[in-house]
Formats: sequence, structure tokens, C-alpha cells
Amino acid sequence: MRLTSSLLKRVGEWSKKYANLPDSYIERAMAQVYWKTPNKPNYLPRTIERKQFRFSIHRPWTHQFYRDNAPGKVHKFVHVEPIKDWSFFRGDRVEVLVGKDKGKQGIVKEIYQERNWVIVEGLNTKLKCHKMGKKYLGVYMQQEQPLLITSQVQLVDPSDMEATPIEWRFTEDGQRVRVSVRSGRIIPIPVSSKETIDYKFPHLYQEQAKDTTKADVEKITFDPALKTFEMDIMEKMSIKEDRVPKKFYWY
Repeated sequence: MRLTSSLLKRVGEWSKKYANLPDSYIERAMAQVYWKTPNKPNYLPRTIERKQFRFSIHRPWTHQFYRDNAPGKVHKFVHVEPIKDWSFFRGDRVEVLVGKDKGKQGIVKEIYQERNWVIVEGLNTKLKCHKMGKKYLGVYMQQEQPLLITSQVQLVDPSDMEATPIEWRFTEDGQRVRVSVRSGRIIPIPVSSKETIDYKFPHLYQEQAKDTTKADVEKITFDPALKTFEMDIMEKMSIKEDRVPKKFYWY
């Protein structure tokens, strides 16, 4: 059962790129179909499924996301401001504009495009207790909390290491780049933004013994033709059909 296109679009583009998962898998992992009509010609296709999901720091295809959006759970509507051009990537240096770490700079560790969030390494943290039990007091650890990119962080201009608003512009070569509004200098996109959960960088990946090579992909292994399987075998084995088929009639 495929999700509605509007719901699938809410999954961030960069979230899917980092996970390196096909859209079909994400759809199957997110889908919660409660009822659907039988797959028969006398039934119109109708389904009852969950259409409202609450996105958080848990990725849409994980078990934690399903637990947060379990059947029967109702969440309060959260307004997410639409952003036309996503401008924050993993590896960017940003400055925190709010909270106890206001004025400090750090590196973007994770991005959650579904909620316009970024997590800055080592900043905007809070204590969280892990593994607390009856006989064990647990361990308190610092955990980074998400920051809203529209009002709580700004990119840092590498020319003077100061926070600045940015604009997307085109160079003379037609390349689209981020430009600092204050200084007019280009803020390059970090190479680490191309990392995925499977490999560090695409150009550093080494083919393994069971990988399909590029030469095999480009090779044509099937030539479609209007013939049955039996006819194809007979043609390859040079077998000529000399039998006379019986007459048959369609009613």
C-alpha cells in the first residue's frame, strides 16, 4: 500500500540521501493501513490508514518512529514553516543565537529536514538519564537538543568567522552556491554532506566481490520479442515446428 504523495514529500530529501534507502522501503516502513477493500473487481479501492504523523529526531523508517506514532496515538498539530531552499548541511559551522550557548559556534552533526531542525555537536545540551532501574540509579549523560534553523542558528562566514544570513546565487559558470549577505563571499557546502550511513564518500567506495559492476549494468541481457518461452527455446536450439495444430474456436 503506497502512501499519499503529499505525506511522502514530508520526508526530508537529505534524510533519505543519508539513509541511502529507496522510497518504496520508506513507504512500507511508514504505512499504517487499518482496513482496505478486498482486491476484487467488484470493489472500489478504498483504504483507512494513518495520514498524520509526528516527526521527531527518530527517522521515519525506524522502530522508534513507529512507536511514537503507534495506532491510536493522537498528537497535537505542529506547524512547520515551509522552506524553499534548504541551506544547512552536515559539517557546516553555525552560531547558536538562543539559550545558554548563545554566541557559541559548532559543527552541524545531524539535520532533520522534516522539522527544520539541526543538531550542533556539543551545544544546546541537556542531561538525560539512561538505564534507570530499581537497583540502579542510572547514568546521566549530556545529549544535544535540536535547534530551529529559521531563528535559532545562523551560518558562519569563513572569511571573518562571524554569523551571517545567506542567499542562493549563481556563479558565472552556472553553479548554484551559498553567498554571505554581509561579505558577498561564497560559503561552500561541506564534503561531509555527501556521507551516507553505508559509506563515507561515494568516490572512496570500493567494489566488493558480490557487487554488480558498471559493465554488467550497461550490458543488455534481455532482448524483448513477441514470442513465448517455448518459441524462444526452439529458436535458440534450431528446432523447427512441423506439427499441425488442432483447430479450436473462441466462443
